[in-house]
Amino acid sequence: MDRLGPLDAAFLEIEDEDPSSSMAIASIAIAEGPPPGLDEFTAAVLARLAGIPRYRQKVRAVPFDLAPPLWVDDPAFDAGAHFARIALPAPHDETALCELVALLMRDRLERDRPLWEFWVIEGLPDGRWAILTKVHHALADGLAATRLQTVLFGDAPADPRPAAEAADPGTAELLLDAVGSLLRTPWTQTRLLARELLHPNRLARRVSDAARGLAAMTSALLPVTATPLTGPLGRDRRYSTASVPLADVQAVARAFDVTVNDVLLAAVTGGFRELLLQRGETPAADSVRSLVPVSVRTGTALDNEVSLLLPLLPVDLTDPAQRLVRVHRRLGMLKAAKEADAGALLTATAAHEPFAPVAWAIRAAAHLPQRNIVTVTTNVRGPAEPLFALGRRIVRIHPYVPIALRVRIGVAMLSYAGEVTFGITADADAVPDTDVLAKAIEREFPALLAAAR
Repeated sequence: MDRLGPLDAAFLEIEDEDPSSSMAIASIAIAEGPPPGLDEFTAAVLARLAGIPRYRQKVRAVPFDLAPPLWVDDPAFDAGAHFARIALPAPHDETALCELVALLMRDRLERDRPLWEFWVIEGLPDGRWAILTKVHHALADGLAATRLQTVLFGDAPADPRPAAEAADPGTAELLLDAVGSLLRTPWTQTRLLARELLHPNRLARRVSDAARGLAAMTSALLPVTATPLTGPLGRDRRYSTASVPLADVQAVARAFDVTVNDVLLAAVTGGFRELLLQRGETPAADSVRSLVPVSVRTGTALDNEVSLLLPLLPVDLTDPAQRLVRVHRRLGMLKAAKEADAGALLTATAAHEPFAPVAWAIRAAAHLPQRNIVTVTTNVRGPAEPLFALGRRIVRIHPYVPIALRVRIGVAMLSYAGEVTFGITADADAVPDTDVLAKAIEREFPALLAAAR
């Protein structure tokens, strides 16, 4: 049985417990015209999805949470129901596109069918069109979803082999399998422990790293300074975008001897500082803590293989260069403290525990008024070479990250074909001024380039 991992299942549990959330990730690919017909587009995409089992599978829950949910084939699968066409309303510009994306991402994907859909959006300037690819976070993380884009729109030939079938085993078999798994849990855990004891030096190192990482995580339990950037969410979203040349980001990274991710996160830090100032707030050293996903992916499967870092963003600093240096140091300290390793260990441990307590803990946590994390900032490296949709060049890809659990702003970053794009998701009622954040992020780069010279 193909069961969901702990993180996969967590995104479903969060969506169930937070009525304001829709836990789908997305990309918005802007392509050169003319747009294809919907039937032509559907046929082309389905030809490349045939070898991916998830495209026709839905989530099947196990009664009483005796085991994690599993992926099973949808016997009523209708591929055409996952494709739609829509025209961009006037004035057909970037703002109209962002408003349409926010509207389409507001609605949840239906659980009684596979958790994905495509929207062909017509009417962009210069005859262009867009592809909104919407995938539930339970199905894929950002890196897996970006690889899916390469499968769909890259130049590699499609895999002609159909994916293996995964029929629903039925309630009785699910219960028997779940009970058997629970009975085997003590033996499984003992076997895993015995395997580790065969390598005492490695075990000691892992225990030490985990202890250091968990100690670093405890600092994130402290609430941040209260600002309007956290609080209850509504159902409506705002979405804005920004973009910068990748060459500029790399030039700054080389000049300061930091990573590209450091530069991007420093630019986001400057954006949050400006957003706070525009609202009459005083940016404090502990005003903004971000959840920064860290990939721990070892394979190519569609799933979630991420850990996290939880840095405070130095929004209190006025100088862009100083903010960059401080971001670099803080991320370096958290990496040295093995914070991401501790997060990965917690996830791996949860995979070998009975599912019911894990699910109950997630549900309980979803109802706590968390005041520790203000934003999520995720950066994914996309294809360096252009992709093509039915022979039309994809000129830009915007990322979209969902928000939930009192986190009112999320920032996704994606590099593609020499450009870095930022997709900013926010609660429409609490943060209607996402354009302030987007423009402030773009303004950070001329300042950083000037400091680099």
